[in-house]
Order: sequence, then structure tokens, then C-alpha cells
Amino acid sequence: MSSLRTTTLRSLPAAAILAAMLLAPAADAPDIASLTGQLLIASPNIGDPRFAHTVILMVKHDKEGALGIVINRPVGDKSIASLLEAPGEDVSDIEGTLRVFAGGPVQPELGFVVHSAEYRRDDTIDVDGRVAMTASRQILRDIGHHRGPEKTLFALGYAGWGPGQLEAELGRHDWFTAPEEPKLIFDDDRANLWDDAMARRTREL
Repeated sequence: MSSLRTTTLRSLPAAAILAAMLLAPAADAPDIASLTGQLLIASPNIGDPRFAHTVILMVKHDKEGALGIVINRPVGDKSIASLLEAPGEDVSDIEGTLRVFAGGPVQPELGFVVHSAEYRRDDTIDVDGRVAMTASRQILRDIGHHRGPEKTLFALGYAGWGPGQLEAELGRHDWFTAPEEPKLIFDDDRANLWDDAMARRTREL
């Protein structure tokens, strides 16, 4: 997850399926303490090198599994127009650039915008009332037309866990947790984010 690919965001069936999954009501799981809206902070001794020193915003977590976006692995900057380029699409009026993050190893061709909660579309997932996520091309158009959310973080790919998988990793002490803070997600120096999140951790190993 160290190099910036030249991916453009096309309308992929996988994106629609993923959005439907995320927008579905949380599974009824009284035996699982949901980490939705929490930060997942990699332990210094985590066994998976793909997640070394990562901080992940947990977008959904229930008995069906979990999904989060890595928020501290920037890989470069791209123009919004280049992200939206597709045959027959006019992007001549799209302005601005976005910092691109490697959001996780799963489906890196898919783009996700984590953003402040004042912006909302039908396919927006509310994380915790302060932060939301939208996985659509339209939010990029809105940002490029200066109608987007106040705060944004654009990521390619996501981190995903099947049923019980994240719980097993927590049991192995692979992760700390901390409450989500918009300042950490959008404004903190990425080079210091892991340390700053660790200082706020609430789950001790």
C-alpha cells in the first residue's frame, strides 16, 4: 500500500453491493460490543505487516463482520478530475485535488470518502453522528464543484473482517481502541497519528 495507482473510479457493481451491505440495519448481536465509530489502533506487536502502525476508522461492526478505513497511510495526491475520468464523461469543470490514502487491502479499486456529517446523500453511511462515509462518484463531483462536505478523507480500498475474525484478533491483543475524534481523522499530522491515537486508547492489552 505504498504507491499511488492510476485508478479511476468507474461505476462498479461491487460498489453498489458494498453500499447496500453497509446501509443494511446492524445485525442483532447482544453478545458483541460494536466498535462502529471507534478507532482501531494496531498494536506494536501485530502479526500482519499490512497493518503495522495503522489507525482504522471502524465504519461497521456487528455479528456479520466488520469494515473500516485506514486513515494514516497517504500514498499521494490526484486531481479529482482524473479520479472521475471515464469514456464519454466531461470532467472539464471539476476542480481541485485530493490526498489519496490506502484505505485497506480489500478491493483497492473502490473509492471511499470519509467526511464530516453535514453532507448527506441517500447512500451516505452515518458512522457516529459526527463522521460519515459515502462511496459514490457523485460526492467527488460535489467536491469538485465546491459543494462537498467541509472535511474529507479519500481512500482506495478498505479493511474487512468476516464474522468473529476481528473478535479473534482483539483476543490476540492485536489492536487497541479509542473513541473517534474528527480532529484526529481529518486534521492530525499523519506522521503522528498512530502515536496520538495511542495516547487516547481506552482498550488496554
